Amino acid sequence: MINMNVLFKSMQKDDKKEILKFEIKGAEDLDGEAELFDLSGDIVIISMEVGGDDVCGEINSEFISMQRDSKKTVMKFGIKGDSDDKAAKLYRFAGRNVTLKVAPSQMSIEEFNEPREGIRGKINPDGTIETDPNQVTLDEVAAGSEADSEEGPPMPNDDVLPF
Repeated sequence: MINMNVLFKSMQKDDKKEILKFEIKGAEDLDGEAELFDLSGDIVIISMEVGGDDVCGEINSEFISMQRDSKKTVMKFGIKGDSDDKAAKLYRFAGRNVTLKVAPSQMSIEEFNEPREGIRGKINPDGTIETDPNQVTLDEVAAGSEADSEEGPPMPNDDVLPF
């Protein structure tokens, strides 16, 4: 895990992601800079601390880019929509100096970007799940399959075929 003191420059919403931008001022050498360049373009786990207090826990994010010039190094991370609550906690700290921790993740880019299968819904902080009210329930599926197996009205089989 790489720890660094950075300026949390900005946070903006993209189509499907929150883009976090961090800056390291000056040309001082960064501990683990080579490792950071290796992680660029991969999925990483980031966490932030302000004054020694954890801000939002660990977040899987895409390390979009790392650009270095003579005055600063700029790092961009993308957070997917499933971390909205954590992203809201981060927003309060934009424009401040923070301790950023970056570690490699075992998740691949494909896993990060592909939509998850299953029921769509929102997980509340208390652990309950809100689903789409129009979602079909298991009881409705079972009732539908029972109705399919019953004999329906007789269908005429006297179609005139062209052969």
